[in-house]
Amino acid sequence: MNKEKIKIVFVIPSLVAGGAERVISFVSQHISKDKFEVRLLVIGFKKDTVYTVENVQVDYLNQERVLYAIPKIIQYFTRYKPNIVVSSISHLNTVMALVSPYFRNVKFVGRESTILNQRKDKGKKRFWQRFSIFKNQHHKLDRIICQSSDMAQDLINNSQVPANKIVIINNPISKIGNLKKNLEAERDNTPSKYITIGRLTQVKGHLRLLEILSQLDDDFIYTIVGDGELKDQIFQKATDLGLQDKITHIPYTDKTDQILASNDMYLQGSYIEGFPNATLESCVAGVPVIAFNAPGGTKEIIENNINGFIVDSSKDFLKCLQAKNTWNPEQIRSSVVEKFSTDKIIKQYEDLFIEINN
Repeated sequence: MNKEKIKIVFVIPSLVAGGAERVISFVSQHISKDKFEVRLLVIGFKKDTVYTVENVQVDYLNQERVLYAIPKIIQYFTRYKPNIVVSSISHLNTVMALVSPYFRNVKFVGRESTILNQRKDKGKKRFWQRFSIFKNQHHKLDRIICQSSDMAQDLINNSQVPANKIVIINNPISKIGNLKKNLEAERDNTPSKYITIGRLTQVKGHLRLLEILSQLDDDFIYTIVGDGELKDQIFQKATDLGLQDKITHIPYTDKTDQILASNDMYLQGSYIEGFPNATLESCVAGVPVIAFNAPGGTKEIIENNINGFIVDSSKDFLKCLQAKNTWNPEQIRSSVVEKFSTDKIIKQYEDLFIEINN
């Protein structure tokens, strides 16, 4: 007699371009359909969808905000009767924690996408953070998936989450595409090519990267991939520093591996990173990374002198840019492909779901 499949609903605010959206949609598609019956519940609108999701039923609630969607979320869970609900992004995890007492037969799993205590110091509070009811609700979840050790420690220390509720699962490599060609011999005659991928927000550190690049004597081309609220300020800063002719801007692309493989170095300016997907993708493409030593998962990806450098200051960042290191694209790729393989990470998700359902 066949075992009944475990019914899982993955819940995400939207399927716009973003790390959490990409990972959740990827995991929902790749966990075993022999063991799990999977649905993806999107709070937002189909018209905003960037990621293609196949072999999974996707349902849209067509709501502007997670808070407005709470009645529909409750109706959905009541009708579908999942065994497990998996949410991602902090404010949605908080809402799932608040509704969890009404579904005592359902296991609620929250996947965190940033380091909450650090994030609070980097900008104004969001609407939902102004109300005491939304504070420190994570302990009501059955499990919390953290992308890095720093993230797990932050929840234990600052959000009163018991350590036995926390599981660390890194993000998977979703695609092994183009590999950078080893063209070190030709570099003397061409500008160095640098790239950064991510939302144009303060926490991503584009402004300090521009300050560092303005101190380079060598010619270079700097590609910025992404869009966001800091766009105008970033490009005004580039103009003020006289860098406007050296910068290429790509608001969005689905050809990340091709673009990465055509560059010499990935630059990560972030002040904080839950788990930097673009940094991982850069290593998969064989492109080394220079990153600041920021809280989060960067140090779980970067190995100094193997696939890049982690630095403590802008001065050290500049020194690494000026250094004439010879890099081996194959070695850079090899440093991450087994550690963060799809098979390995998906198995960790499946093992977690089977464990909490028993």
